Order: sequence, then C-alpha cells, then structure tokens
Amino acid sequence: MSDTLLLVTAVVAAVVGAAAAGWFLRGHVYGLALRRKQRFFGLPDNSECLLVVSRETGADGAVSRNDVFALLELAALIKACHANAQVMSGDAPQQGFGERTEICLGNPLGNRRMAAHLHSLMPGVSFDTDTAAGPDRGSLTVGTERHRLVNGSVEHVLLARLTAGQGGRPVFLACGQRSITHQAAARHLAKHHVKLARRYGSGGNFVLLLRVVNSQAYGPDVVEVIGDVTKEATTPRAALTTSKGA
Repeated sequence: MSDTLLLVTAVVAAVVGAAAAGWFLRGHVYGLALRRKQRFFGLPDNSECLLVVSRETGADGAVSRNDVFALLELAALIKACHANAQVMSGDAPQQGFGERTEICLGNPLGNRRMAAHLHSLMPGVSFDTDTAAGPDRGSLTVGTERHRLVNGSVEHVLLARLTAGQGGRPVFLACGQRSITHQAAARHLAKHHVKLARRYGSGGNFVLLLRVVNSQAYGPDVVEVIGDVTKEATTPRAALTTSKGA
C-alpha cells in the first residue's frame, strides 16, 4: 500500500472517529441536561403533569387568551421532558398534591385550586378581592409588603416551586394580578429553569416575586425579578408581624 493511500486511510479513520466521538459526546451532554431538567420539574419519562388554569372572570368556563399562551409554552416544556400534560380547570380538580407534578396558573379570584394552594403552601400571601374601585384593588400582599396593580404598567406575579404532600413531586405556581403576568411567569420559568435549578437545587423550594413592566407596550416580555420572598410567602403573616414586633 502506498504512503499516499495509507495517509488517506488514516485521515478518513480520524475523521470518522472524531465524528463518532462528537456524536457520543453530544448525546451524553443532551442526556445529562435532560435528566437535570426532569429532576427539577419532577417529570421522568412518560410521567404526567397536571396543568391547572383559571376561568376568565365574567366568562362561563372560558380561559383567557394569555393563559392559553402560557399553557402552550408550558406544554412545550413538558414535552421536552418526555412527559405528558393534562389540562384541567381550577374549579375541577378535587385531589391532593405531590403524587404528580402540577403547574397551576391564576389567582384566588378565578382559580379555586390556587386559593387552596395559597392557604396550604403560601399562607403569607393574600390578594385584595374587593371589586370596588380604589388604589388597593387587585393588590398583592406578601408578608407585610403590599404591591399595587397599575393595569398595563406595573403588574406583579409570584413564581413558586414548592414540594409538599405524598410523593414529593413539585407544585409550580404562577399567581399574578392579571392573566398576562401568568404568561410572563411561564416564559420566565421556561427560559431560566437551568439557573433556578443551579441556585436552588433540583429539589429546592422557592418563591420569586416578579414585576411585569409596561405590558401594554411590551406584552409579557419585560420582567424584573424583585426578589426571593420564600420566607415571607410561606410564613403566616401573623408570625411575621410578631417576629418584627419582637
């Protein structure tokens, strides 16, 4: 065999070997990333995720346009985990939590399931449900801090990952002042879940307070993280008030 043929054979073998190694490495990295995502969301292969959505106020059984967009983003995230999604109204589920992953969108006004979660998991959170006009209408209180709503300008939403109940599967909550904030929270979760998993761990609990800025111009795209309010949200307000007064 001539030297030229030997050289060509060696080059081809090296290229094939490098391609095979690259393919294997990409597959390995993809597999690691997938498993980290599955652990964070509590969604192993072929598992089921319950998506709970609010009914739109004043509409019989309807779901708001922004909540539909949020569901689409979350459904893509669930599919990427090789899991399956089941969508239910916030008035429908009569079951516990922890046996399967749940993502719940809405606030206590239109989502009975969210109201139950706030009572059980985030007792430090309340919404002003007064329908009369006033500066505090629709305001969100976390601990002792009140966050007012300015429609289309300044709107708030809580994004939480909490683990409780039997089974240890997480409950994700997007609890906001308007439906567009739920879409913003869903998009924030989809975009930043890797950073959140690094900061809190694959099984860590957190409650983040987000501010949606000028949604009438930017939609759900401009979001500011006000801060981590896990302690304030998960501690009954009476206990927080007592500790501050001590």
